[in-house]
Amino acid sequence: MEFLAAEFFTSLLSIVVIDLVLGGDNAIVIGLAARNLPQHDQKKVILLGTLGAIVIRILTTLIAVWLLKIPGLLLAGGSFLVWMAYRLLTQEKSPDVASSATMWAAIQTIIVADAVMGLDNVLAVAGAAHGSYALVVCGLAISIPIVVWGSTLVIKALNRFPWLIQFGSAVIAYTASTMISDEPFLHSFFTANPLLRWSLAIILITGVLWAGRRKIAQKIKAADKSIA
Repeated sequence: MEFLAAEFFTSLLSIVVIDLVLGGDNAIVIGLAARNLPQHDQKKVILLGTLGAIVIRILTTLIAVWLLKIPGLLLAGGSFLVWMAYRLLTQEKSPDVASSATMWAAIQTIIVADAVMGLDNVLAVAGAAHGSYALVVCGLAISIPIVVWGSTLVIKALNRFPWLIQFGSAVIAYTASTMISDEPFLHSFFTANPLLRWSLAIILITGVLWAGRRKIAQKIKAADKSIA
């Protein structure tokens, strides 16, 4: 992928959107881990914890980008992203992170918790990067600080505008379709039939959004019955 080309910026935007949507709960880790520390230490914890999280996230995503070059893993990864897009619409993540008593313990908690909770982000970003390591570094360097320092705004925006969650799910479903169509033993087929490439994207996006809304409607209906 050519640096600064239109495709580069499109993929970069996808990475930022994916991290903003999937990383809202990861941002809460900062506040939970540092909430009992003195105020003058909290800024240091946020800064050092964020830097550590960025380094770990970049390294794990670079590894994932390399792993996705193995035949068959793009198809598997794309299939998993379809499930992830559906789960984003229907399941709430609730991070359980204990407060730390010391600054260094809080920093360690932030880095470890972000690494564990960010596994879904890693695969989605690796798929959206299409093998470009520059995209991984740029996308994560932009989005992680936004999620961490703007965590309150991100979470409020996601709660106030539900369509942002749906938009994020659609981006992940689209990323899944590109991963599947880029799978080496399927790539020539989709290249020869570009209409099918777009049809796959439309089918996955529509299917995920429809299934998600159907599941939410079922939950609401079940909740109404239990109250009645």
